[in-house]
Amino acid sequence: MYAIVKTGGKQYRVEQGQTLLVERLPDEEGAKVALEPLLYRGDDDIVDGADLAKVKVEAKVLAHERGPKLRIVKFKPKRGYKRRTGHRQDLTRIEITSIKMAARKTAAAAKKAETTEEASTDGA
Repeated sequence: MYAIVKTGGKQYRVEQGQTLLVERLPDEEGAKVALEPLLYRGDDDIVDGADLAKVKVEAKVLAHERGPKLRIVKFKPKRGYKRRTGHRQDLTRIEITSIKMAARKTAAAAKKAETTEEASTDGA
């Protein structure tokens, strides 16, 4: 069972118990975060589109980190122009705690619920 979630403008394939680095989230360490699912793949079904309202993907913020230093070099030959700058991305390490799909009522269970409601209203 896995899900495709979107956070920070990127998409990730996640499974329960997995840790990953995403772009910085505003939540504190130890906080629970709900991620936006784009697709859910269970044992025997695939859910996307309008049915995604039933899917919940939760994660726990483990730490806030910084990515590796990236060197940016600008150079124009024969002009004496050289510039070097750097960049470090702010990242958040999260752990996927749960991927859940809301239980659907089967046709038999729905029919049984209707008959019990009818019986209770007829007896009153």
